[in-house]
Amino acid sequence: MEYIFAILFGIVEGITEWLPISSTGHMILLEEWIDFPMSADFMEMFLVVIQLGAILAVVVLFWKRLVPYSREGGWDASVFHMWWKIGVACIPVVLLEILAGDWLEEMFYHYQTVGIMLVAVGIAFLLVEGWNEDRIPAVGEIAGISYGQAFLVGVFQLLAAAFPGTSRSGATIIGGLCLGLSRKAAAEFTFFLAIPVMFGASLLKLAGFGWSFTGRELVVLFLGMATAFGVSLLVIRFLMQFVQKNDFRIFGWYRIILGLLVFVFFF
Repeated sequence: MEYIFAILFGIVEGITEWLPISSTGHMILLEEWIDFPMSADFMEMFLVVIQLGAILAVVVLFWKRLVPYSREGGWDASVFHMWWKIGVACIPVVLLEILAGDWLEEMFYHYQTVGIMLVAVGIAFLLVEGWNEDRIPAVGEIAGISYGQAFLVGVFQLLAAAFPGTSRSGATIIGGLCLGLSRKAAAEFTFFLAIPVMFGASLLKLAGFGWSFTGRELVVLFLGMATAFGVSLLVIRFLMQFVQKNDFRIFGWYRIILGLLVFVFFF
C-alpha cells in the first residue's frame, strides 16, 4: 500500500505544485485522510523532497532558457541577469527559514491554517483579477522584471513559507500581477524561482533525515518523485497555454470551495 500511496502523493504534488492551489496544503490534508505506513521522520522529509520531481520537470521543459551557454550563441548575459533576479527573490524566504522556520512549521502546519489560507488567497485572486482586468501589463517577459520587483515577489513568497494553504505559486503570481507583470511572466518567474527554493529545502530535509534510507524508503521516495515529475510535465504545459487566454479566477473559486470543505470535513 505504501507504493500506491507514494504514487497518489506524487500525482497530487505534480498537479498542485504549479497550479496556484497550494501543494503543501493539499499534502497536509491528504496526510490527514490517508494512513501512510511510514515513520513520522520519513514522512516529514518525503513531503518536501517529493517536490524535487516536480522541479526537475521545470528544468527539462525550460532547459534552454535556464542555461546561460549554448554552442550556437555562446554566453547569454540575459540568463545570468535572470538568475541574479531569482537569487534576489530568494533572500526573504531564506532569512525567514533561518530565523523562524521550525517555529512556523510547529505553529501553523495544520488543517485550520490550510482552510483559512485557501479561502483568503482565493478571495485575493478574485479581487486582484478584478482590479487587473482592464490593465495593460507593464512587464510582458521575465527579462523586463527589475531587481526591485524580483525582491518584492520574494516578499510575497513569504506568505507561502509561513502559512500552508497559501500556495507558493499563488502568492508569487498574485505578487507579480500586483507589480504589473503579465500572467505569462508571473507564471514563468514562479516556475524558475521554485528551482533554488525547492532544491535548498530538499537538501535541508535530506540532511536532517541523515541521508540514511532503507530499500523500502528509497522505493517510496523514487515513486513519489517520478510520479510528480511526469504529472508536472503535463500540468506546466497546460498552465502556460491556459494563461494565454484565461485569468486565474477559476483557481480562486476552487480555493474558496476547498477551504470551506476542509472546515466542514474536520468539524
